[in-house]
Amino acid sequence: MNHKDLDAWKKSLDLVVQVYQVTSIFPDSERFGLITQMQRAAVSVPSNIAEGAARKSDKEFTHFLYIAQGSLAELETQYIISEKLKFISLDQLNTFINHKEEIAKMIYGLINYYKRKQVVSS
Repeated sequence: MNHKDLDAWKKSLDLVVQVYQVTSIFPDSERFGLITQMQRAAVSVPSNIAEGAARKSDKEFTHFLYIAQGSLAELETQYIISEKLKFISLDQLNTFINHKEEIAKMIYGLINYYKRKQVVSS
């Protein structure tokens, strides 16, 4: 499967752009803190989807999909911290959460598909 065909990968690329736009207005003092953490977590999502899709087995792909889910959870925590520190608005947080939940559902669907496929082929 080519990762470029996956909606989860495409949507997670959009999320990366969103994170870079949002963090561009953070204070300079966060350049090596929250900004870097958020950008790395965001980039990790499509990167892990792509890496997993390039692997030889469904089990490996599933493993990388779980890592992508973990990066989404990490990013959500960082967004909540950003809102509490007043770096972003509650509306920006809610926009992110909606986008994140859409991607998480897609990834979860892929995980379920590949886990079922593994059971059938066993």
